[in-house]
Amino acid sequence: MIIPIGSDHAGFETKQILITHLTALGYEVKDYGCYSEQSIDYPDYAHPVAAHIEANPGSLGILLCGSGNGISMTANKHQGIRCALCWTPEIAELARLHNDANIISLPARFITVDEAKEMVNVFLNTAFEGGRHATRVAKISC
Repeated sequence: MIIPIGSDHAGFETKQILITHLTALGYEVKDYGCYSEQSIDYPDYAHPVAAHIEANPGSLGILLCGSGNGISMTANKHQGIRCALCWTPEIAELARLHNDANIISLPARFITVDEAKEMVNVFLNTAFEGGRHATRVAKISC
């Protein structure tokens, strides 16, 4: 599975560390930017990651910005995207387990790199539980 990843300038440093981490674990990573700490607009990087997920059903992606909010809101404008803002491993696990989230959004200014790695690991290794949760997830799209 190719893991698409994107960030704004606030998430750039953590994104670079996550790319190295994921590559070491054997994942192939597609970096959709940004490519420096120069101030940019997060939608320019959220849309390509969301489009990648839409084009590859069953895949999972990663987004980062300062608070995790703006980039998540942008991704969630895409049909079929369930981007979850996560700040603990437990939230990341429940986002996959109960909500079938297909993108994790991380608040780079409010978490450590180790917390980011742990949440990404949990997110990528947790399967959707289905059952009663599948009925609820099916009601999300308009």
